[in-house]
Amino acid sequence: MTGPMAAQTPVRVRFAPSPTGRLHIGGARTALFNWAYARSRGGVFVLRIEDTDTERNSQESLDSILDSMRWLGLDWDEGPGAGGAHGPYCQSERRDHYDAAVTRGLEEGWLYRCFASDAELAEMRAAQEAAGERPHYDGRSRDLPAEESAARAAAGDAFVVRFRVPEGEEVVVRDHIRGEVRFASEEVEDWVVVRTNGMPTYNFVCAIDDAAMEITHVIRGEEHLVNTPKQVLLYRALGLQVPEYAHVPLILGADGKKLSKRTGDTAVGDYRDKGYPPEALFNFLCLLGFAIDDKTTVFGREELLAAFDLGRISKGGAVFDVDKLHWLCGDYVRHSEPALLLDRVLPWLQTAGFVGDREADGEAHAWLLRLVDAFRERITLYGDLPEQVAGFFADAVEPDEAAGKALSADDAATLLAAVAAEVEEAWPPQGEAPADFAALLKAVAEKQGVKLGQVMKPTRAALTGRLGGPDLAAVIALLGRDRSLGRLRAVAAV
Repeated sequence: MTGPMAAQTPVRVRFAPSPTGRLHIGGARTALFNWAYARSRGGVFVLRIEDTDTERNSQESLDSILDSMRWLGLDWDEGPGAGGAHGPYCQSERRDHYDAAVTRGLEEGWLYRCFASDAELAEMRAAQEAAGERPHYDGRSRDLPAEESAARAAAGDAFVVRFRVPEGEEVVVRDHIRGEVRFASEEVEDWVVVRTNGMPTYNFVCAIDDAAMEITHVIRGEEHLVNTPKQVLLYRALGLQVPEYAHVPLILGADGKKLSKRTGDTAVGDYRDKGYPPEALFNFLCLLGFAIDDKTTVFGREELLAAFDLGRISKGGAVFDVDKLHWLCGDYVRHSEPALLLDRVLPWLQTAGFVGDREADGEAHAWLLRLVDAFRERITLYGDLPEQVAGFFADAVEPDEAAGKALSADDAATLLAAVAAEVEEAWPPQGEAPADFAALLKAVAEKQGVKLGQVMKPTRAALTGRLGGPDLAAVIALLGRDRSLGRLRAVAAV
């Protein structure tokens, strides 16, 4: 039975990704919940790298994971780059800890060598399936005398090391989210601790490291719940304190199945590269299984930490609602400080070739601030902006299909010539743009005997090449007098 940590023990949690790919959305949510629990309790957040899969590990993957965590604002207290008193924090550097535990286990008898070949095990499972039994290891090497086992190992016979699961026992896991979860020891087979190549397995090293790093709470995905009885039994065998557990719900796609690449982007880096605000993705990940209350959707880190509790995490699967994520992104963009928003969108403007390295020219910077502010209501992602503002960096307008139809209307040229004349009269060469551009267009419509919309539509199309966009007063102010008049007259002259 799991025993909770002493109440006065400082909270220590960990996130332990494998550097075999980029940081998955599910992993990021797990890291976030661990981070939030540590920060809300004045505890320690440990980052440990599970890099025992030497064939699939890569430095590129590790760098990507660390960068993604930093981008989300998930800082760690111990781990790569931060140091700490419980290192090393890469499992590949902790082999001596695992070897010592294996030696102890073999000596004490709760571990044993299994010499069954892959072919023998396959034959065993086939026979069990034919008999209608659940495939499981039958313990054929379990009672091999220690002397014989050691002699065969010394002679070079291939073997794995297995954990001797005690018979007739019950493991009760008291989970902060799921309550009591009971496992009969008969449901847990003698699992492999060390493979034939000498590499220890996940369940073994995970528990050894959690104990060595004094982890008090293990917060992880519910798919790991099946591993928990194995790790609890290992803690018992070693005489170690069992940590507390919290198994968070799966993240589901719109189809109700576990989130996969079929249902959209699954790596945090994908969202960063497309221009999602990190604060919005952080907020959204919090909502995948956690709620401050039944009405609060938008919240920041301080609000999260003030309310975060493992008991508020739901048991049911959390649906990854892309529409909700995009709504959050738009809300964060709309409420961003202009300087921050410009800083965030600048890389996309630079990639599009619209802006070079930020100039020291205060006037250019001020103009960019006004441009970004004018379009904040019309973008959801930072990466949306270049397409929206392309016309402001072009020498001439390239109207889209809808704008082209508006400009080809029979009276478009006449109306635009009239608008150009009014603008020229109302806007002195060295003066300010007309304060009430809507009133100017209304006056043109009245003089021409048409509805206001018949004037506004070709005017917007001529100035921006689109029929949607910010207020036209902001548009002409951004374009300036000469470019505004040039665009209006270019169409009027056709």
